[in-house]
Amino acid sequence: MDKELERLRDKLREIETEIERKFEVHGAEMRYRIERNKAIFERGVLDQHRRIKVGLVQFLRRSSLPTLVTAPAVYGLVIPLLALDFAVAAYQLICFPAWGIARIRRSDYIVIDRHRLAYLNGVQKLNCIYCGYANGLIALVREVASRTEQYWCPIRHARGIKGAHLRYDGFLTYGDAEGFRDRLEELRDEVRRL
Repeated sequence: MDKELERLRDKLREIETEIERKFEVHGAEMRYRIERNKAIFERGVLDQHRRIKVGLVQFLRRSSLPTLVTAPAVYGLVIPLLALDFAVAAYQLICFPAWGIARIRRSDYIVIDRHRLAYLNGVQKLNCIYCGYANGLIALVREVASRTEQYWCPIRHARGIKGAHLRYDGFLTYGDAEGFRDRLEELRDEVRRL
């Protein structure tokens, strides 16, 4: 890989680590700690949260008509999301072992914990479960797709793309036929070691 790209990739990892540290500081500011992957609030915080909670009837009264009318469209996506989840799980079970790639843990991507917050009402908790699942699933699917892409076609596109996955900058330059021939197995081995 180009030295400048390697330097930028390392810098990106440092920034991501710094962001994670900032999130941990925010957790301390909100007076909770993580124990066994679960947030535990300090004494008294839950009582504060319960006092802030907006009741279900008041919440629905405050909701705009467009929000209420579009809710079925939002929740209607749960069927295709579940089908996608099942398909990607089957894909990983079948393809990844055949290629020597480790399966990706769903729990690293799909995190559902916000429904435990005492200041949320039932609808808000349901929304948080839905969004945690949907966004986590999409992140999981992206990771599965990016590992597949690295195994089969680790070539950058001719023109820039928005939102490239983290492995993309390590892919081969568009048009580098010799690099593809010479480095494909190396890039496959790299994804097998993840």
